[in-house]
Amino acid sequence: MNEITSRAPAADGVTLRTMTADDLPAAHALSAELRWPHRPADWEQAFAHAEGLVAVRDGEVVATGLRWLWGDAHATIGLVIVSPACQGRRIGARLMTALLDGLQDRTVLLHATPEGRGLYERLGFVRTGELRQHQGVALHAPLVALGEGWRLRPAGANDVDALKALDAAARGMPRDALIEAMFASAEATVVLDHEGEARGFGMLRRFGRGHAIGPVVAPDVEGAKALIAHLAGLSAGRFTRIDIDFATGLAEWLEGMGLLRVDAPTTMVRGGGQGVNPALFAIVTQALG
Repeated sequence: MNEITSRAPAADGVTLRTMTADDLPAAHALSAELRWPHRPADWEQAFAHAEGLVAVRDGEVVATGLRWLWGDAHATIGLVIVSPACQGRRIGARLMTALLDGLQDRTVLLHATPEGRGLYERLGFVRTGELRQHQGVALHAPLVALGEGWRLRPAGANDVDALKALDAAARGMPRDALIEAMFASAEATVVLDHEGEARGFGMLRRFGRGHAIGPVVAPDVEGAKALIAHLAGLSAGRFTRIDIDFATGLAEWLEGMGLLRVDAPTTMVRGGGQGVNPALFAIVTQALG
């Protein structure tokens, strides 16, 4: 593993250094300044699997960036934040250059805001798709009928290996430690079962302003709808978020459940052809993919 290293101060007095757990309160404050919904617990969960950098000026953290290394061939980058007071000084570009150091042989995935897309394109990222962020107070949704031999059931500890394999196949990268941690903390994990075999799954967990549904992995749209409708029912009456790839075709259906579109980040990849995988119907978070 290529570890991120600290960088000498630039002419503007900004230093890049390795992020530690002690920086999490300052990182959370930065995300709150941009009105991002992340709780301290969300930062802790993300950082537990990451390598990160902070930009420091006059002893104050003014920017963050994290990367996650999945196996030997893949990585994701996210939570790249620059304080509004320090934007326009190329701090984001310096963070991204440092985060990409050592990842030349990996496929790197990120989800870009409109403000960041130009920078990422200059760094070699290409657009491969578009997310739809949906959120709102979840409504009870009609349950989706499944075909013969198919059923939904609660996931148990014996399913964890199958969940890890399903996620790896759908996301295109191995994320065993993340899926284990999410299973341990999720409020509900539901398996889409076909004659005793796990063919998909979905998770409902605490995140941001309320709850989040994701990841959701399924062999087809009807299976994904069955998982999401069940989890949305468990969260009915509560603020709920789900991030889908637009190509899944679920946007209009989700709006009928009270989950309205509020954002549309761009999916971008560098160093490989990781396009949309139809088996992945909802991601974990925009940072983790």
